[in-house]
Amino acid sequence: MTTENKIEKEITVEEKLIALYELQTAVSKIDEIKTLRGELPLEVQDLEDEIIGLNTRIEHFEREISEFTSMIAGKKIAIEESRIKIERYQEQQNNVRNNREHENLEKEIEFQSLEIELCEKHIREFKAAKEQKTTEQKATMAQLAERKLDLDQKKSELDEIIAETKQEEEKIREHAKEIEQRIEPRLLSAFKRIRKNARNGLAVVYVTRDACGGCFNKIPAQKQLDIRQRKKIIVCEYCGRILVDQQLAGVDPNADQQV
Repeated sequence: MTTENKIEKEITVEEKLIALYELQTAVSKIDEIKTLRGELPLEVQDLEDEIIGLNTRIEHFEREISEFTSMIAGKKIAIEESRIKIERYQEQQNNVRNNREHENLEKEIEFQSLEIELCEKHIREFKAAKEQKTTEQKATMAQLAERKLDLDQKKSELDEIIAETKQEEEKIREHAKEIEQRIEPRLLSAFKRIRKNARNGLAVVYVTRDACGGCFNKIPAQKQLDIRQRKKIIVCEYCGRILVDQQLAGVDPNADQQV
């Protein structure tokens, strides 16, 4: 005999329903605590992601600025090399033997002069680009500082709320685990699946005003009778939630609100 079959024989359907409703009550309280925290956890996560992105942008700017600095240095070296060549060509012009050699050297000097002008143009462009990237980097760093302050504030708020509710939440979670031990694995798995897909995390609801407490669709009288008898587990044909009667839920039959 398997453990699961043993549980099925030892625990009645009514006891299963009671355990399921108790579990629903416990996890709903945990949901309430999470609601109390509001959007803070998501806001903290968003800020952390944004900070990672800003750091990446700053690193990218640093690489680009470094590249422009290297290119500027390279062009300055090229200018110096061209000037040395011009000086050498000018010295050679003093020793030429004919006009052809003089013209060739003049062309070389002109070419190197144009190279210097082109390098100087590139240096101006690189300096402008470097300045722009530096400005963007500073703006991003300022934005990063602001986001870090926002993150510290949000974390502080979240930590404060967690500190206030942590003990209560842990106690409820322990209680929920104890309840889960009384529920067979297949049924517990079904409960978690329904809860995951259900509005407000409600997997177990009681019948109120002749309707499902989850989707509020009408439930036939015969099915309501079956629910009250607690002889089998009945789910809503519309939303798939597990249905229990108000008495099992410990609710006043005249109550209109759902847990």
